[in-house]
Amino acid sequence: MNTEKRKRSGWSWWYLLFIIQFVVILWPPFYNKVEPTLIGIPFFYWFQLLWVLVSAVFTAVIYFATDK
Repeated sequence: MNTEKRKRSGWSWWYLLFIIQFVVILWPPFYNKVEPTLIGIPFFYWFQLLWVLVSAVFTAVIYFATDK
């Protein structure tokens, strides 16, 4: 029986999700506005908070997809 584990490469296409989350947050002209508000909170603040949650989900997806 061949019980040798498959060699892990240093790259996976799943890592592109990291680039998406960094580009969105590090480009303020995209979300630097007041409207639309959500429960009285300007877009600038609730969009950043939303991306904290989205980034956590992306990170979990990447972790489980590349876990070998």
